Amino acid sequence: MSSIYIFSPSGAVRDRKAFKKGISVLKSLGHDVQIDPHALSSFERFAGDDQTRLLAIERACDSGCDVAMVSRGGYGLTRLLPHLNYSKIKKSILSGTKFLGFSDFTAFQLAVLSRTRQVTWSGPSVMDDLAFDEPDDIMLGCLEDVLSSQVEGAGWAMKKNALSGFLEHATEKQTNSKVLAKDAMLWGGNLSVLCALLGTPYFPNIKGGILFLEDTAEHPYRIERMLSQLLMSGVLKDQKAIVLGQFNRYALNAHDKGFNFSKVVSFLRAHLKTPVLTDLPFGHVPVKICLPVGQQVSLTREDNEFFLLWPHAHG
Repeated sequence: MSSIYIFSPSGAVRDRKAFKKGISVLKSLGHDVQIDPHALSSFERFAGDDQTRLLAIERACDSGCDVAMVSRGGYGLTRLLPHLNYSKIKKSILSGTKFLGFSDFTAFQLAVLSRTRQVTWSGPSVMDDLAFDEPDDIMLGCLEDVLSSQVEGAGWAMKKNALSGFLEHATEKQTNSKVLAKDAMLWGGNLSVLCALLGTPYFPNIKGGILFLEDTAEHPYRIERMLSQLLMSGVLKDQKAIVLGQFNRYALNAHDKGFNFSKVVSFLRAHLKTPVLTDLPFGHVPVKICLPVGQQVSLTREDNEFFLLWPHAHG
């Protein structure tokens, strides 16, 4: 059994019934769940005003729980970054608390990585992943591995067309090697949030890393524009690999004339020597793996299957 602290550092929780259902899922798995006293607070679009949410983060740090999981994303963490108590967050992580979330939580994760070089976890949140009648079994299994500190890697299969695109642009070494990257820092998260931090003190300067990205409700041309920003700023060329998760909940239209997400990936590959992989099961989707942000990992390949592996001791 693990202890889990639920807190709300970003958007307000509007559906309390669904929130309770998500909490019930965690309890049904045998975990001790503590809920922050302001987890259901509301101020404008946020889960309480800035000070309320800052104090919630500090209570999560002080909880001593195995995992501090966010209730949901939305928006709200970026404006808190200059005011976070990074020394307290670092102390909490070193004491054993894993901070877990995704989407808007990317702002917290990248700021913590930039300021403390500590590992946080990208993974499910209560409202996005647990507040359903039947949460995804793979997602729950990955969450359980993190809670039990058993996780030491993640794998996925690239679709046939996606693999063909990768091999078309891959170097001979990338095509023939089973190890695409070794001893590389895994980092990333939500593309929009990550780009918003570029040029600030909260954007980690990672060279030789593996950058994973996802986003939702962003049209492919907007995705390409953000990726172009990272490309022109030099961030992408400094990485050993780019791993694209799920980009969904957008609508193409007649004006696109065939321009779609696959064209964005092709554009990226044409302008990079760095390998660009796709189909990572991560993002605003039911099937979601857990990833350690700031962890040194290896990236390997076996045919159409790819694996991110890290030392068990840090899982």
